[in-house]
Amino acid sequence: MQAVRLMERGRGGVRVVDIPEPERPQGFVLLRMIAASVNRVDLYMRDSGAGISHSLPQTMGVDGIGEVLECDADSHFRKGERAIIYPYVFCGSCRHCLAGEQPLCLRASIFGEHRDGTFAQYLAVPQTSLLPLAATADIYAAAALGVAYLTAWRMVFGKAPVHPGATVLVQGAAGGVSYAAIQLALMAGARVIATTGGEAKSAHFRSLGIEVVDYRSENVVKAVAALTGGEGADVVIDNSGEASWSQSLRSLRRGGHLVTCGATTGGHPSAEIQRLFVRQLSVHGSTLGSVEELRRLLAAFQTGALTPRIDSVFPLDRIEDALARLEHPDRIGKVVVDIAGD
Repeated sequence: MQAVRLMERGRGGVRVVDIPEPERPQGFVLLRMIAASVNRVDLYMRDSGAGISHSLPQTMGVDGIGEVLECDADSHFRKGERAIIYPYVFCGSCRHCLAGEQPLCLRASIFGEHRDGTFAQYLAVPQTSLLPLAATADIYAAAALGVAYLTAWRMVFGKAPVHPGATVLVQGAAGGVSYAAIQLALMAGARVIATTGGEAKSAHFRSLGIEVVDYRSENVVKAVAALTGGEGADVVIDNSGEASWSQSLRSLRRGGHLVTCGATTGGHPSAEIQRLFVRQLSVHGSTLGSVEELRRLLAAFQTGALTPRIDSVFPLDRIEDALARLEHPDRIGKVVVDIAGD
């Protein structure tokens, strides 16, 4: 079968190669992969991978959807059904798993990070890491749910739940997680302010009825203050890290919440501890989401309450172009890899 393998670090280290089809252990489901999305972690694995236990070569890709080819006789899946992958392989027996908090599992591994991932024609997945997907679901939109939209779901509805009427500031709005967070915050009935760069992106978000701050030409903190009568946002969604951290803290109202899931511009900003305790701000770390959160996200998607924004779609053998598009400043939304070519 064909798979995207990370052979070595750097842009030249990502190759489409032929490897043996996977065996299916007891309790696993063999999928014919249909589509998967490209995520920032794929770039991180290509360029660094520091801090993630793995060995090379390794198949890339964290999320995706597939068609069931083989499963156990007593499985609730059936051959020919479609399924969406929950990115974690979890133990199911530690205290976090028993509490339904699979992202905190003491023995978890993630596809495309700690184990072979989803950019392959076939993949064996534990039945516990799969949810059924309606046959009528848009395959590209569904493929985008497992990382970006699941991460955004937990950020919006998790530790600092967004409520109707809340003001939410989303930094770097055109990225996959940020775009998803905007859609989910709007679905929750919140007022959304988005930061982005350039007139084309600003015009796109204004066309959605969202208030926009162009960080290239405006002072974000002052603009947010002006839009909120000097109070600031109730919640800030930030996955950029160092470059936007101070803006995010200073754009919060007293008692507000900063929710972070990434550090693409650096992981060592000033903590601004005095601002944290004087204004009684809260900082929440968030990574992906639980199986139940994916179930709720999938329900919202399959009932039409949410439609992921797809920027572009590439075949498996153009993975380098897909990764390049993910890094392109004009991108808005998710980049998807069509694996099956159906």
